[in-house]
Amino acid sequence: MEVIKNKTFDEERALYGSDGVTAVNCRFDGPQDGESAFKESRNIETDGCYFNLRYPFWHTHTLKINSCEMTSLCRAALWYSTDIEIKNTKMHGIKALRECDRISISDSSIISPEYGWFSKNINITDSSAEGEYFMMKAENLTFNNVTLKGKYSFQYIKNCIFQNCNFDTKDAFWHGENIVVKDSIINGEYLAWYSKNLTFINCKISGTQPLCYCEGLKLINCTMDGADLSFEKSDVEAQLLSPVISIKNPKSGFIKAPSYGELIMTEKSTCEITAY
Repeated sequence: MEVIKNKTFDEERALYGSDGVTAVNCRFDGPQDGESAFKESRNIETDGCYFNLRYPFWHTHTLKINSCEMTSLCRAALWYSTDIEIKNTKMHGIKALRECDRISISDSSIISPEYGWFSKNINITDSSAEGEYFMMKAENLTFNNVTLKGKYSFQYIKNCIFQNCNFDTKDAFWHGENIVVKDSIINGEYLAWYSKNLTFINCKISGTQPLCYCEGLKLINCTMDGADLSFEKSDVEAQLLSPVISIKNPKSGFIKAPSYGELIMTEKSTCEITAY
């Protein structure tokens, strides 16, 4: 493994096609404003590096990034790359991860609109994220202790597990399939419309008009705050621990809650609704 320490690179494709390189305390920055520092490389490690230029890791395979910073000018940092481990790193450029596979992220900060699109097999722990359209059309996600702030997150995702998370997001999980959310807080309007096989367990849910047009929806020991016009045209099995402001035209299944403020039933339904 070649080790490069305390160097500055600003030229185009500075380390293009490298195989077996460790960069320590290096800066990818400067007046030449070059792009694609590690494009088409493999077996790369970066430790304590600063990235202020575009597209550093495209088509890069077997990559470790530790204690690094990617600034807002480091656009589209990782595309078409595989087998990635990221620790204690700031990923603050737009579209920082796209069409990548087998990614592990921990103790990191993500500030990146359009992050994670079309990526799969992503494990994120003990991290925070901000950005619109987070993880759109991603698959096989596993999150633990992740906070998120941003609209339109997790749309069209498949086969995902979220645990001990806190999501402040609007229009989350739209068209999502095969998703489990456990021991988490989800705050946002129009939650999970058009989803399939979505399960919430021990969650706190808040926001207007949640969980409409769903198939195979389950809520187990959850609370719902500010949830008016809930469950419209949904196939739902809900065991709730809090009152619901209003329920509107659920399609089928059952809803059990301590109470509900208003029941709007203007269409045919086989859903059994009970207050206990």
